[in-house]
Amino acid sequence: MPSFSDALKSQVGRKILTGVTGVGLIIFIIFHLATNLQVFGDVHAFNEAAHALESLGWLLYVLEAGLAIAFLLHAYVGISIWWNRRKARPEGYEKYQSKGGPSHMSWASKSMIFTGIVLLVFLVIHIDTFKFGATDMVMLPGGEEARDLKGLMISTFQQPLYAFGYTAVMILLGFHLGHGFWSAFTSLTMKHNKYSALIYTVGIIFAMLMAVGFLFIPLYIYFGGGCEAALIQCQ
Repeated sequence: MPSFSDALKSQVGRKILTGVTGVGLIIFIIFHLATNLQVFGDVHAFNEAAHALESLGWLLYVLEAGLAIAFLLHAYVGISIWWNRRKARPEGYEKYQSKGGPSHMSWASKSMIFTGIVLLVFLVIHIDTFKFGATDMVMLPGGEEARDLKGLMISTFQQPLYAFGYTAVMILLGFHLGHGFWSAFTSLTMKHNKYSALIYTVGIIFAMLMAVGFLFIPLYIYFGGGCEAALIQCQ
């Protein structure tokens, strides 16, 4: 039975690992956006959701470790595939990937390595800002004391660098997801010529929804929409 190291070395194994980790990260992105959008709900909704996660204790550390491994493995395998195909085929990675079926070459597919690296760097900054950033403490309706992550989000996105930098990265996330969604199905051998175009279209729609959902939050906060609509108490 092939070992994990063998899978990392084989072309098929790397593609499957990219697909599996990609699907896992897609699920995380959906969950993360759903949590973030609670900033527009009840005044305590976002902090309550964040506190519920932090209250998981050791299970949260397990989930975070698994997520970190998925991110790093996805990045490592993706860069490895790109590098090996770059050396073997000067014309590019996507041309090889699309061989034998409908071509899905686009700026999104050609820039996967670029958008992926930007997202990886962004992730480090994002974790440092929101997970380890200094916050005040608030009292939740249930009597628990929790970090005021909602306040941290609002104060952070009132700064132009964060608001527009985050927006730009979310646009790149959309491009990455647009091709990555279809590529994940391909890597997991779920591609069928009859449904390939449909899967690609669904991926584009999904990517647009995720990108718009994420970038809406900082822009809404920065331009004061939350204050005017009384959905967010801006500082």
